[in-house]
Amino acid sequence: MKKIKFHEALTLILQQDARYPRDAYHFVREGLDYTIKQLDKPIEGPGRHVSGQELLAGLRDYALQEYGPLARRVLAYWGVRACEDFGEIVFNLVHAGVLGKTENDQKTDFTSGYDFDTAFSAPFIPEQIRKPPAPQASRPGVQAEQSS
Repeated sequence: MKKIKFHEALTLILQQDARYPRDAYHFVREGLDYTIKQLDKPIEGPGRHVSGQELLAGLRDYALQEYGPLARRVLAYWGVRACEDFGEIVFNLVHAGVLGKTENDQKTDFTSGYDFDTAFSAPFIPEQIRKPPAPQASRPGVQAEQSS
């Protein structure tokens, strides 16, 4: 069986499912490589398998590294607005024969991911704004003003 090349598979995928552009698929492919490297997994073979949750974490980190504060906007431009969208892209690649999966891997592995607002916006909000201010302790000798 001839292994299909990525760009050939992508052309076939996009003919059948045009929800996500080429760039989104390239991002997921590059994000998978990034994740494998970060997890220190072997380059080839069964030890290379990455779970849905591992991939989601890797894609988040890769997006933040590549696009910084614009990560969420770039992903949204590609139609990727939730972790489930990553799952759709991954499983399109699986069905095209580009990526492999185990019998335990399912699209639903991508439904319990993270909130995009929190994942891609919160890292860039200054810490003093993220955390509510601590209540001020009353100082001895100072009384709160009473309203009349």
